[in-house]
Amino acid sequence: MRKLLALPLFALALAISARAATTQEGNPELKYYADAYADHYGVPRALVHAIIAQESNWNPHALSNKSAAGLMQLMPATAEMYLVRNRFSVTDNLSGGIQYLADLMTEFRGEMRLAVAAYYCGSGHIARQGLNYRNPEVVSYVEAVRHRYQLELHEQADRDIPMPGKGQ
Repeated sequence: MRKLLALPLFALALAISARAATTQEGNPELKYYADAYADHYGVPRALVHAIIAQESNWNPHALSNKSAAGLMQLMPATAEMYLVRNRFSVTDNLSGGIQYLADLMTEFRGEMRLAVAAYYCGSGHIARQGLNYRNPEVVSYVEAVRHRYQLELHEQADRDIPMPGKGQ
């Protein structure tokens, strides 16, 4: 009887650890690729991290009820536009999502609030409304990403502070 229970418990433990490994802290590979694509497309790393955390909580298997998928929650049309073949592939998703974000940053002349709002609801509406958008859902999303962005900046600054006696 114990052997019969041990196998399902072992499988459950593996599933839990695999799920935990999808977070940024549990899977440095996700952060590595996010940083590499952010650098490649010229998007601030902290902004990419903030959007991924907000969109999928670093879960590459995330799927929304509106069919957005993967780390950056790409919609099918956006994925197609950026030649993403598999929205659940970490590298495909990050490449397409960060390239899209870079294009939005260019379209909105570096105004992060507008680029983030457009990432959430599409650039057409934001291009027409600019900083006058009032949709509470969009405003809440932009504020949540802004908060996460600030946290990321603080964490990056903390990592960049040299320790006394090390490397000096």
